[in-house]
Amino acid sequence: MSDEADVSPYLDDEGRITHWPAKKKNAARIALREYLASKISTQFTLNEQAVNHLLNQWHTFGDHAFLRRDLVDHGLIKRDQEGIAYWREESET
Repeated sequence: MSDEADVSPYLDDEGRITHWPAKKKNAARIALREYLASKISTQFTLNEQAVNHLLNQWHTFGDHAFLRRDLVDHGLIKRDQEGIAYWREESET
């Protein structure tokens, strides 16, 4: 996970994200994306419903679609062209 930002102000006592930083260029956003991506196993390919379910377990503000698209847009999870299969690749670091 990125050492640039502390995600703890954005998490509740159970480690769920309670809110998303407003500024687009924010180190906390990068760290929160990495935090969420780390919750997705590199061992499995998931369908959209499974990704949504998993993301719902790790945030409280009720927008799994935003989070899923954000992770895909920033390359932290991959999606096939049909939008059916999602997966996370092993980190090279």
